[in-house]
Amino acid sequence: MTPAVPASLTARRPQVPADRLLAELVPPRHFADESFDTYRPDPAHASQARALARLREVADTLARPAARSGWFGRRRAAQAPAVYLDGGFGVGKTHLLTSLAHAVGTEQAAFGTFVEYTNLVGALGFGPTVEALGGKRLVCIDEFELDDPGDTVLMSRLLRELADRGVALAATSNTLPESLGEGRFAAEDFLREIQALADRFEVIRIDGEDHRHRAATTHAATVPDARLRAVVAGRDDATLDDLGALLEHLSQVHPSRYGALLDGVGLVALTDVTPVDRQDVALRLVVLVDRLYDRDVPVLVAREGVTDAGLDLFTPEMLRGGYRKKYYRALSRLGALAAEGAALAVEQPAA
Repeated sequence: MTPAVPASLTARRPQVPADRLLAELVPPRHFADESFDTYRPDPAHASQARALARLREVADTLARPAARSGWFGRRRAAQAPAVYLDGGFGVGKTHLLTSLAHAVGTEQAAFGTFVEYTNLVGALGFGPTVEALGGKRLVCIDEFELDDPGDTVLMSRLLRELADRGVALAATSNTLPESLGEGRFAAEDFLREIQALADRFEVIRIDGEDHRHRAATTHAATVPDARLRAVVAGRDDATLDDLGALLEHLSQVHPSRYGALLDGVGLVALTDVTPVDRQDVALRLVVLVDRLYDRDVPVLVAREGVTDAGLDLFTPEMLRGGYRKKYYRALSRLGALAAEGAALAVEQPAA
């Protein structure tokens, strides 16, 4: 009997309707059970308890019936809060942001990363995105990014439009709004856009230590190629792809569809993992890793081609450049998913 050909992500070309893109703007699966009650403020950092109390107040405000202005039935923008959670890694910003979304209700709140919103605009167009999100009571933006001035101006405009419609806003980042872009881009117009956005938000500072005690790493657990293929052969929900071929395929799929690319996939196996030497390709890989992480999909990485120093997906120049935060996040997340995949390879009996 001829062995079955493993499924491949490169064979998938998902078509995603607009209503699905909007329906997927919810907290990630691994935050599905989080709430204000599960957030544990560190007694050594009083700002955490203050942030929790303030966001509870915001949630209570948004739970009240929406006030109407009369004309066109729009909510009064003055009653819509806008909060910006500022703090380092691992202090619970995303936990609090997802808790706020859950408290308001997933029907009334949209939750997504900065990239997911820019991709949504790319897929739907600016006007339809404003109309779709303008019907929400709350829009949450996790990890507001500053790598691309064009995207930042786009998001600034989008948030201003939503605020004008009375939509409450909540965002996280690791930099105060007034400092966004400083030392990064010299364009006066860009900085002016950032300042206009900063004026919309109440900054809530959250101090503390990284509760995950993460270190920047480029390491990922790997498995022998033969074992990887045996594991894939034993699972109906596994895919097997050469990384180079997969990255080429991603260039033909809109990033807003990367989530749909993973529909029904429970394990992703990657072979011929070699460094990426183009920025556009690397950024597409980052988005794919984010969608894998959001969906808790384990990854098997073949040992062949990976150096003893670790998973050298991005060049040293990339890891020092303006997108370094994205790249280190991708490496950290891929490392966690690869550890889960390697554990599955040990647990699954040989065929």
